[in-house]
Amino acid sequence: MDVDALIERMTLDEKLAQLGGVWITSLLGSSGFDVAAARTVMPHGIGHVTRIGSTTGLLPEESATLMNEIQRFAVEETRLGIPILVHEESTGGYCARGATVFPQALGLASTWDEDLLAEVADVIRAQMMAVGARQALAPVLDVARDPRWGRVEETYGEDPYLVGRLGTAYVQGLQGSLRDGVLATAKHFLAYGLSEGGMNHAPVQLGPRELREVFAEPFAAAIRDADLQSVMNSYASVDGIPCAGDPSILTGLLRGELGFDGVVVADYFSVMLLATHHHVATDAGDAGALALSAGMDVELPSVECFGEPLKDQVEDGSVSMDLVDRAVRRALVAKDRLGLFDRPYVDAASAAAVFDTPAQRSLARRAACESVVVLTNDGTLPVDPSIGSLAVIGPSADSARLLQGDYHYPAHAEIVYEGPEVHLLPGALGTDGIGGRLQAGPYYTPHVTPLEALRSRYGDRVVHEPGCAVNGDDTSGIPAAAAAASACALALVFVGGESGLQPHSTVGEARDATSLALTGVQQQLVEAVLATETPTVVVVVSGRVHALPEIAERAAALVQVWPPGEEGGNGIVDVLAGVVDATGRLPVSMPRNVGQVPVYASPRAGGGKSLFYGDYSDSPSTPLFPFGHGLSYASFERTAPVVASSGTTTEPITLSLATTNTSDRHGVDVVQLFVTDEVASVARHRDSLCGFARVVLDPGQTRTVTFTVDPSRLAFFDPQMRFVVEPGTFTFRVDAHEVGVDVRGDIVPLSQRDVIPTQVVVGA
Repeated sequence: MDVDALIERMTLDEKLAQLGGVWITSLLGSSGFDVAAARTVMPHGIGHVTRIGSTTGLLPEESATLMNEIQRFAVEETRLGIPILVHEESTGGYCARGATVFPQALGLASTWDEDLLAEVADVIRAQMMAVGARQALAPVLDVARDPRWGRVEETYGEDPYLVGRLGTAYVQGLQGSLRDGVLATAKHFLAYGLSEGGMNHAPVQLGPRELREVFAEPFAAAIRDADLQSVMNSYASVDGIPCAGDPSILTGLLRGELGFDGVVVADYFSVMLLATHHHVATDAGDAGALALSAGMDVELPSVECFGEPLKDQVEDGSVSMDLVDRAVRRALVAKDRLGLFDRPYVDAASAAAVFDTPAQRSLARRAACESVVVLTNDGTLPVDPSIGSLAVIGPSADSARLLQGDYHYPAHAEIVYEGPEVHLLPGALGTDGIGGRLQAGPYYTPHVTPLEALRSRYGDRVVHEPGCAVNGDDTSGIPAAAAAASACALALVFVGGESGLQPHSTVGEARDATSLALTGVQQQLVEAVLATETPTVVVVVSGRVHALPEIAERAAALVQVWPPGEEGGNGIVDVLAGVVDATGRLPVSMPRNVGQVPVYASPRAGGGKSLFYGDYSDSPSTPLFPFGHGLSYASFERTAPVVASSGTTTEPITLSLATTNTSDRHGVDVVQLFVTDEVASVARHRDSLCGFARVVLDPGQTRTVTFTVDPSRLAFFDPQMRFVVEPGTFTFRVDAHEVGVDVRGDIVPLSQRDVIPTQVVVGA
């Protein structure tokens, strides 16, 4: 496709049409696609159609059929025949009816498994391709440093290296060869996860060095290592400048420094928010001009500022046609790279064949297993297979809804079918078309709850009492729950939260919190069960990062699970029963108290403790559970790292160690390599993650792990804001084993585009 030739043929109306989207609801009548509505809404074509999957209740074949109908209108009944691009959500699976529900992103991050992330993304790719959706608004590459923020569950955690590696794997799995793939959209650029007070959309106060070294690094990794093709802006302002209208962020940093060459799409309504929220624009036209000039290419979810208001600005000379053409070119190049001009339609009849297959459910179960993090264990876990009786207690024990994160279907679709609590859509859908399934609804794939999985394994030895809800003040069920625990050999208490966007949800987008305690009366429920003489395992199934020091101290075991998806119950019970090893590791630090926030791994030199005693006056300064923590049922013995090559400022460092499974069971050792620059020209982050490996070991087996650390991994922004590698002494750490490496050579200037990820080889 000759994109420049096409642009020369386009009128201003046709160009602006490619820079916006329309909600699927705008194109529908009560019985399906409405041609008359399309002629009104998109007479010149349209860039995007917004979220067929998460907005409707259509099954795969119906969704694909609808997409084809809209596509046919765009291709055959508009002057230039430019195909549409359908975008969807996919943080923990394609957000659509019938799609496989994998663990939420923070659960996927808890696996520390790059191959798994790529496999999950490949399933999402196949399902979206089948229905003709070619852009996913994922992954979330925000580095999450404030657990009060409701969207932490959508991220891959607090560490820029881990987020970058897992995000890269996801992008690779999703985009594939691109012509047979789906555009990945990394979000939210930039520093959205460090807002004031942990509040959604709130301002960010951050210096340029931290902005680049921490918050831009995951995006840089996905761009250079996975050819990331789309980026979405942050809602926030950084040091007073809203990202949606900041050329230094969307052009200077993203394209100039990081080398991004794809398309930038607006987070929903963020262009208009330049006027209504940030007050840096006077009206829709002013906001559109500001965003377009900054480097925004496509306004989502629908045209508000990039339509007539921007047209007026172009026609009166306030906005250059060159800026419009720049954005149009990027939007059309994205469609061309996807092959949409050549293959705009899909085979609707075959769409259902790739939805929630046995193999995909098996992958979902494996992902759920690997995401479970055992935080404490006095030996009660794994559960003795001959256990006499089990009390299964708590609101999260038998709820499919509580297995879901805020961007899973149907949890996310509550904003559509429960009522106009959040005003996103231009109108309601009818319920009498396409088999009565246009309207979104509480349609679940088969979900396995922990109670169902436990009953499947232990039969009538299981006694169930919910005790209470995740919210509210009703304590009437707590005495029965405590009595059930007293009468059993072991109590399993499942507590947590409800992820979503509606007011009744306790965590999720726009569901920020001041407390990190369990919601409602769940703490009272746990305390009542802990007061019995029955050994008690507490399993927290929640999108929130909680602070639970009392429970951690008193429970026989404490287990953390982020929303685990449709196979969550099976995955959790596989770990509790010891069918598989406990391999999950924390991608975030878990604080002792909300007053510690922010508390995270690898603070800059001088951070992470209170001088001069080190601790607070009322608490240790360390987290309750640190980043990377997680217990295994197997035991491992690691040797100290041996330096095979000390490297230079231009040559890599190579370190090797051996790990042995010293137990009598199969296990997975998650080896984590950290590095500290002992003396540098700026205060650097200390003990930073720079490599990791999942090592599968049979009983008694020993395997070697070799890390090759490129010197670019040691680079940072110096006092003059040059990205450089400096010579010096670097301390590498695995567990308590440390080794110093003297890196010689000259100061080497680089850019973030030059950074090479640590190479890891697991040998026999």
